[in-house]
Amino acid sequence: MMSKSERTKAFIIETVAPIFNRSGFSAMSLSKITTATGLTKGAIYGHFENKEELAIEAFKYSVRRVLKDLNKTVNKGETPLVMLLNVAFFYGSYYEYNKEFGGCPILNIGVDSDNQNKAIAQLVQSYNYRILDRFSQLIESGKKSNEIKESVDSMLYAKRFFYIIEGAVYMSHIMKDGSYLKDVSIVIQQIIKQELQK
Repeated sequence: MMSKSERTKAFIIETVAPIFNRSGFSAMSLSKITTATGLTKGAIYGHFENKEELAIEAFKYSVRRVLKDLNKTVNKGETPLVMLLNVAFFYGSYYEYNKEFGGCPILNIGVDSDNQNKAIAQLVQSYNYRILDRFSQLIESGKKSNEIKESVDSMLYAKRFFYIIEGAVYMSHIMKDGSYLKDVSIVIQQIIKQELQK
């Protein structure tokens, strides 16, 4: 069971995560944090050394939530090929999924932090590598199960899937239209079936 201090810290992170995701690092002011949490400045900085530490924890919270739900959907597949197709299914409803959290943390925080905070930018990059590795491993598993062509370059396709997903995330967010992600889900399924599947 969590202590009172641990519960307060978790509450702060959960409350601040959508604010950070929507507003970015520079716009995440202490006044916004205290207003949202109902806590004093002293209470906030009693749990976090500075704004950067809180921002890092808020980003980790947001992206881990996405990855947990992505993996939950992926793992419903009984074979590596179906698991890979489930990646596409997950992102088909990603626009609605992320509405209450202020959009995709990888895209929002990645772009925001690139020229503002090196530590956060590097953290986003590390999660990008993790996602690419996950996609690549699924393709490799599909080769081993004889569902995916041996000649397929696993990392190349992992990169293609990831950049077209994030492009669709961007368009859906900017245009306020989830159809870009619905379409990218169909496109990825087509690529898997036409170019990867044996």
